[in-house]
This record gives sequence, structure tokens and C-alpha cells, in this order.
Amino acid sequence: MFALAQSAPFDPVVAALGERALTMDGPTLASMRERLGEVSALQQWAAWWGNVLTGDLGASTSLRRPVAAVLAERLLWTLGLMAAALLLAVPLGLLLGAWAGTRPGTLADRVVGAGLLSLQAAPPFWLGLVGIWLFAVAWGWLPTGGATSLSADRAQPLDVLRHAVLPVSVLALSQLPWYALVVRDATRDALAGPAVRGAWARGIPRRQILRAHAVRPALLPLVTVLGVRLPELITGAVLVEVVFSWPGIASAVVESALRLDFALLAAITVLSTIIVVLGNLAADLLYRVVDPRVGERDG
Repeated sequence: MFALAQSAPFDPVVAALGERALTMDGPTLASMRERLGEVSALQQWAAWWGNVLTGDLGASTSLRRPVAAVLAERLLWTLGLMAAALLLAVPLGLLLGAWAGTRPGTLADRVVGAGLLSLQAAPPFWLGLVGIWLFAVAWGWLPTGGATSLSADRAQPLDVLRHAVLPVSVLALSQLPWYALVVRDATRDALAGPAVRGAWARGIPRRQILRAHAVRPALLPLVTVLGVRLPELITGAVLVEVVFSWPGIASAVVESALRLDFALLAAITVLSTIIVVLGNLAADLLYRVVDPRVGERDG
């Protein structure tokens, strides 16, 4: 990011000073540009990390506030949106994928598969705009955006929940096809395997066969997809937050990118990377819980 900042065709002094640069004389601006040009991207990167290790994330030039304060104020809104979407999408994906996977080749399986593929092709911002048009504008059931009502002087739980219905649902729908399709395919493969054929031959009840030999093995690829899809979940959350004016880090990302606020961009980039790494670690640990044989093979 720091290397891109140096090679990008913009004035770093104007980006750092903002409107104050318009009131400064030419020699002062030239002197500042010369000093900034003497610092390489590697030096800027090292200096930024040195400040971070002391607890100083820098100051946001776009929001005129410390970066730590911006993240502390907005991060919980984004994490809450992502967590709620996952809690909605994962169980629905498991149930829908298992239901379709245990009925291979039927009309229900084909309809569900086609619907999931169509939903998978729809970008989150388009789903958000359609949701606003239907549920907020046409039917008037839900608010168009924000996290609280304009008349509210402070956040009320029920008001926040009402405002969260659309963004959470849209983000969950954007992730649902990935989970449901992988469960459906894994369930169908398990049903075609020798273990299920042997269970049928031994006269084991259908419900027990489906639960033990078809649906349960589908949990393993689902856990894998959870870890792989985490970066896309963050990207989807950013798009959904912009569409619904959700007070998370998305608006800060957009504002910092438009106004070249690299202190805030760097902090958000590192934070997103940490979330992805921790999410993949949690997926690996959950994989061992679902299939204890993984730990035995590693040992």
C-alpha cells in the first residue's frame, strides 16, 4: 500500500493537508513535497509499524480523528453485521443444501440448484438495492438505511434490530448459495458412496442413513468454505454497508480511499487481514472438532 501511494499520480501534501493546502504558499508546499519525497515506501512502512507497536495508529486526515478512535467506534457495527449474517446464512445453507442433496435429480433439487446459482451470480449491492426497493419503498415495511431512526437521540435495541433486518438479510443471502451448494454436492456424493449402499443393504432406517452417512460428512466442506469465504464476507459487508448507510468501517474505507487517507487505509487493511487469519484458524480448529480423525492423521 505504501509503495502504491508513492507511485500513484497524486499530490501527497494535498492529500495529507486537505483544504489547508489551499491557504499555504508555494514555497512551503514545495518544501513539504521535497521532505516527503526523501522518505521511501519501505521507510514509511517501517515507521508506521513502529508507531503501531507503541499503540499509535496515526490520525485520519479525512475524518480528522485518531484512527484508533474511528476503528473503536465503527468496528463493532461491522462485526455485528457479519456475525448476524453468518448466523443466518450457515444454518439456512446447511438445511437447504441437505434438503436438496438428499433428493438428487428431483424437481425440488433442480429448482433449488437453479435458484442458488442465480442468487450466487447477484452482487451484494444489487441485492441491497432490490431489497430497498421492495421492502422499504414499495411496501414500506422496513427503513431504507441507517442504524437508527433520524428522530432517535440515541440507539435503541429494537430500533437498531429493525434497521438491521435488511442489511443482515442481504449479506446473508449473498453468502447463502456458497454454503448451500457445497452441502448439496457433498451430500449427493456421500449418498453415492459405498458406505450408504452398505447401510441400505443392512436395512438401516433412511433417517439414520441420511443423518450419519450423508449430511454429517457434508459439514467438512462447509467448514472449509467458511474459512475460504471470509474475505468475500468482508467485501460483501463493505458493499452492503455503503448501500444501507450502515455506520461500520465501510464508509470509512470509502472516505479514506477517495481522500487518500493512507493512515486509515493501512489500519483497516491490517485489521481485515487479522480477521481473515483468525477466521481461517477458527475454521481449522472447527474442522478438527467435526472430524477428530484429522488430528489423529496429523499426529
